[in-house]
Amino acid sequence: MNKAELVSSIAETTGQPKTEVQNTVGALLHSLTGALAKGERITLVGFGTFERRHRQARIGVNPQNPKQKLKIEAARVPVFRAGQELKDVVDGRSKMASLPKGISPSSPKKAAAKPKAGAAKKKAAPAKPVAKKKKR
Repeated sequence: MNKAELVSSIAETTGQPKTEVQNTVGALLHSLTGALAKGERITLVGFGTFERRHRQARIGVNPQNPKQKLKIEAARVPVFRAGQELKDVVDGRSKMASLPKGISPSSPKKAAAKPKAGAAKKKAAPAKPVAKKKKR
């Protein structure tokens, strides 16, 4: 799922216009990025934690010329650690929680039908070129 698909999914679920949802998602990402740049830790209980870590400088190997050593500089990198609730849902050990009380799907039948049809088309299209490549 990319950003546009996320915005569409949220818009269908909440019944809000896509432009509003797009602005909200943009503001969320902007806030997360700014906080990580400052070195802050962002914890979303049940979902996970975003934080910044320091990666030490190290010596790497050029894959095209294994004899050549490369100096890889130290860096600050973003890290995400999944929360237990997210891990359980992804693993199938528990079911996804229902939407909060203030949010109700605008049209559950339409919202359920559209993503399935779109997802099936997107999965089928990439599979065809892969199959052709295998035959050659």
